[in-house]
Amino acid sequence: MRFSAAQTIDHMFPEAVSRRAQPLAAIVDRVLSGGDEASAAQRTTLVAFAIRVASAAIAFLSQVALARMMGAFEYGVFVMVWVSMVIIGNLSCFGFHTAIVRFLPQYRERGDLDHLRGLLLSGRLFVLATSTVMAGLAIAAAHFGASWFQSYYVVPFMIGALALPMIALGDTLDGTARANGWPIRALTPTYIVRPLLILGLLTTAWALGHPINGLTALVCAVLAAYLTTIGQLVFVTASIDRHFPSGPRRTELPLWIGVALPIFLVEGFFFLLINADVLMVGALMRPDDVAVYFATVKTLALVHFVYFAVKAGVAHRFAARIDDTDKTALRDLARRSVNWTFWPSLAMAGVILLVGPLLLALFGSDFGRGYPLLFILASGVVLRAAIGPAESLLTMSGNQNVCAALFGGVLAINVAFNALLIPVYGLYGAALATMIATIAETFALYQLVRWRMGVRMFVFMPAPTTDR
Repeated sequence: MRFSAAQTIDHMFPEAVSRRAQPLAAIVDRVLSGGDEASAAQRTTLVAFAIRVASAAIAFLSQVALARMMGAFEYGVFVMVWVSMVIIGNLSCFGFHTAIVRFLPQYRERGDLDHLRGLLLSGRLFVLATSTVMAGLAIAAAHFGASWFQSYYVVPFMIGALALPMIALGDTLDGTARANGWPIRALTPTYIVRPLLILGLLTTAWALGHPINGLTALVCAVLAAYLTTIGQLVFVTASIDRHFPSGPRRTELPLWIGVALPIFLVEGFFFLLINADVLMVGALMRPDDVAVYFATVKTLALVHFVYFAVKAGVAHRFAARIDDTDKTALRDLARRSVNWTFWPSLAMAGVILLVGPLLLALFGSDFGRGYPLLFILASGVVLRAAIGPAESLLTMSGNQNVCAALFGGVLAINVAFNALLIPVYGLYGAALATMIATIAETFALYQLVRWRMGVRMFVFMPAPTTDR
């Protein structure tokens, strides 16, 4: 028996209340039971968002615990190294994890299972090879270039690099699950299981009498990465085997790499962009400053996760609709995704700003100085949400080259302003530089989507009958 919000409200509440609530209940029922493209995308987005909300709470509480256990300085060392590893691990995929999201839905729609099976196997082998090479290069760079690093970063960096193959493979498995519309299999390992494992392993190390510092935390993070990714590999492979029968594989690696590399530039620049301020603070300031800034950014994580949830829900659907002769459904889905992104982001940003002092105080007495930064950073996040997952539409529609150039330019703006403003204004300079870069990114993406796709992806823009 299918759940009905309308019937549930009708039975549980008085007639006057039920009558007022029926329009909202009807919307909920359409989302839960509708078979159209928008309803399916909304269901995926809601599941992804629920996972992100849970993961935001888990990540926030685990980061609070880590900061309390290690102190600001050692926590800053851990944050700087682990954020760097997550970035390098993602870049080690060279875009193949998103190319899977691009090609798999198309092969599935066409019934081309030979290419689908070849894509999945090639993707895993490719990212394992490239990420292993990157791990070796990172360890060599830390060892032979130790004079270029602060001494407290060298050994932790070498330990952290051991996690790169598992981080990259995990991102590829995420892409495989997202391409099939399996948000739980895609997001739960990385965003829920891994942070819980890191905290659990570090607590175990403390119970066994090991020193609780950045190095110990990184050893725990590496172990958590291996355990999480191996488990995800088992579950995603089992799901693939159930949905797609075994058979011959056809490989077109040059084609896939040719598409993956521009996507690598897009996502690489984007990933660097959203982490550039933390990395620049780490390069120009002390680890305890990194800790305060990262704690402030983590406090805003719930707002960020709205965008990532919507992106997880619609990216593969953008890809599936790209070959449609009539682009009406694609453009309608794109416009809807903007509303799904902006309004929840705005509401959550308001809540975070209200309770920000309390949340930051959980990290420790020194972390309260990050509260004014929340207003600057939240303004940028809400502005960016006003255009929704615009870069996903561009990437999935073959506009990855120009999108890569755009993000490269915005990244250069971000780094330049961080370099100029941090020495003068400290953490405020990092927040201001990030907001300036976000303004440039939002305006450029809006114009690019309008020119290339004929879609006005802006929350306050009325949807015309035709966009061209």
